[in-house]
Amino acid sequence: MAIHIIPVKKLSAHALKGVIEEFITRGGTDYGAVEASLETKFKQVKNKLKDGSAVLVFDDETKTTNIFLADDPILKKVKGEE
Repeated sequence: MAIHIIPVKKLSAHALKGVIEEFITRGGTDYGAVEASLETKFKQVKNKLKDGSAVLVFDDETKTTNIFLADDPILKKVKGEE
Protein backbone atom coordinates (compact mmCIF):
# COMPACT_ATOMS: atom_id res chain seq x y z
CA MET A 1 0.00 0.00 0.00
CA ALA A 2 1.63 3.22 -1.13
CA ILE A 3 -0.28 6.20 0.11
CA HIS A 4 1.10 9.65 0.79
CA ILE A 5 0.00 12.73 2.66
CA ILE A 6 0.18 15.65 0.24
CA PRO A 7 0.87 19.09 1.74
CA VAL A 8 -1.92 21.47 0.73
CA LYS A 9 0.67 24.15 -0.09
CA LYS A 10 2.00 21.95 -2.93
CA LEU A 11 -1.25 22.30 -4.88
CA SER A 12 -2.21 25.31 -6.94
CA ALA A 13 -5.40 27.11 -5.89
CA HIS A 14 -7.11 25.66 -8.98
CA ALA A 15 -6.03 22.08 -8.19
CA LEU A 16 -7.05 22.39 -4.54
CA LYS A 17 -10.46 23.74 -5.58
CA GLY A 18 -10.95 20.74 -7.88
CA VAL A 19 -9.98 18.21 -5.20
CA ILE A 20 -12.30 19.79 -2.64
CA GLU A 21 -15.21 20.05 -5.09
CA GLU A 22 -14.83 16.41 -6.10
CA PHE A 23 -14.70 15.37 -2.44
CA ILE A 24 -17.79 17.31 -1.35
CA THR A 25 -19.90 16.11 -4.28
CA ARG A 26 -18.91 12.48 -3.80
CA GLY A 27 -21.77 10.26 -2.64
CA GLY A 28 -21.68 9.20 0.99
CA THR A 29 -19.89 12.26 2.35
CA ASP A 30 -21.54 13.10 5.68
CA TYR A 31 -21.87 16.65 6.97
CA GLY A 32 -24.16 15.94 9.91
CA ALA A 33 -27.87 16.24 10.56
CA VAL A 34 -28.29 19.59 8.80
CA GLU A 35 -27.61 19.71 5.08
CA ALA A 36 -25.23 22.51 4.11
CA SER A 37 -24.88 24.30 0.78
CA LEU A 38 -22.02 23.35 -1.52
CA GLU A 39 -20.41 26.72 -0.79
CA THR A 40 -20.56 26.09 2.97
CA LYS A 41 -19.20 22.56 2.58
CA PHE A 42 -16.39 23.88 0.39
CA LYS A 43 -15.42 26.50 2.98
CA GLN A 44 -15.55 23.95 5.81
CA VAL A 45 -13.28 21.48 4.03
CA LYS A 46 -10.87 24.17 2.82
CA ASN A 47 -10.57 25.61 6.33
CA LYS A 48 -9.88 22.17 7.79
CA LEU A 49 -7.15 21.57 5.20
CA LYS A 50 -5.62 24.99 5.80
CA ASP A 51 -5.59 24.65 9.61
CA GLY A 52 -4.26 21.08 9.49
CA SER A 53 -7.28 19.36 11.03
CA ALA A 54 -7.74 17.52 7.70
CA VAL A 55 -5.16 16.25 5.20
CA LEU A 56 -4.97 15.28 1.54
CA VAL A 57 -4.00 11.68 0.90
CA PHE A 58 -2.93 10.26 -2.49
CA ASP A 59 -3.07 6.52 -3.19
CA ASP A 60 -0.49 5.38 -5.77
CA GLU A 61 -2.32 2.14 -6.45
CA THR A 62 -5.72 3.62 -7.30
CA LYS A 63 -4.38 7.03 -8.41
CA THR A 64 -7.00 8.74 -6.25
CA THR A 65 -6.94 11.59 -3.78
CA ASN A 66 -8.98 11.66 -0.62
CA ILE A 67 -9.39 13.91 2.39
CA PHE A 68 -9.15 12.56 5.92
CA LEU A 69 -9.41 14.18 9.31
CA ALA A 70 -5.87 14.51 10.66
CA ASP A 71 -6.66 12.30 13.65
CA ASP A 72 -8.12 9.46 11.56
CA PRO A 73 -6.62 6.14 12.77
CA ILE A 74 -5.77 5.08 9.21
CA LEU A 75 -3.25 7.94 9.02
CA LYS A 76 -1.21 6.46 11.87
CA LYS A 77 -0.37 3.59 9.54
CA VAL A 78 0.53 5.97 6.71
CA LYS A 79 2.77 8.06 8.92
CA GLY A 80 4.44 4.89 10.19
CA GLU A 81 5.32 3.83 6.63
CA GLU A 82 6.88 7.16 5.56
